[in-house]
Amino acid sequence: MTEATIYELSSPGRTGVTFPEPDVPRAKLPTGLLRKELPLPEVAEVDVVRHFVKLSKYNYSVDDGFYPLGSCTMKYNPKINEDLARLPGFAHTHPLQPVETVQGNLYLMYTLQEWLKEISGFPAITLQPAAGAHGELTGVLIMRAYHKDRGDARRTKMLIPDSAHGTNPASSAMNNLEIVQIPSDARGNVDRAALRTACDESVVGLMLTNPNTLALR
Repeated sequence: MTEATIYELSSPGRTGVTFPEPDVPRAKLPTGLLRKELPLPEVAEVDVVRHFVKLSKYNYSVDDGFYPLGSCTMKYNPKINEDLARLPGFAHTHPLQPVETVQGNLYLMYTLQEWLKEISGFPAITLQPAAGAHGELTGVLIMRAYHKDRGDARRTKMLIPDSAHGTNPASSAMNNLEIVQIPSDARGNVDRAALRTACDESVVGLMLTNPNTLALR
C-alpha cells in the first residue's frame, strides 16, 4: 500500500481553523516551553478528515467483514446499542458515585439479571465479570467453590480443549489447578473419546468455548 502521510500532504500556509483575536489579555508562556520551530503539518480540515477516513477504510472491521473466530473476538452490536451505551448517564457513570444517583443504571442491570436467569434457568447469575477472561476466572472460582462446599477436595484438574483461548489455562493456573489438554478431532471439535477418558473424580470442570476459536459449535 502506497499512501501519502499527513506530512506529505502538508502545504505551506494551509490551516484547519483560524481562531479570532482573544477578547482578554494574552498570557505569556513560560520561556522553557517555547520553541523556535514546531514542524506540524499544514493542512486544511477537509484534508485531515479525508486522509484519516481513507486510512480507516484499510482496517478490517466487524462492520464490513466477517470474523470467523469464537468468543474472544469483536462482535457486531446493533448501532442503537452503541448509541445508548454512549449516553452520558451510562458513559459518565463512576463506580464510586452515591447509590441514589445511579438508580436508573441499577434498574437496567437488575432487569437484565432477571431476564438472564429466566432464559438460562439458573437460580442466580452475576453481572460482575467485566470481560471474557474475567468471566472465565469467575466461572473457575464458582466451580471450585461448588466442590469445596460439597467437601470434595479430590478435584484438582481442569479439562481444556487444545483449541481454547490462552486465557482458559491461565485462569485455571491462577486457581492452582492442573490443566489437562483435550485434543481436537479431524473436524476441529473436541475429541469425545479423549474427553471420556479424561473424565474422572479428579476433574473440577470443563472449559468449553461455544463457538470455539475455529468458529465451530
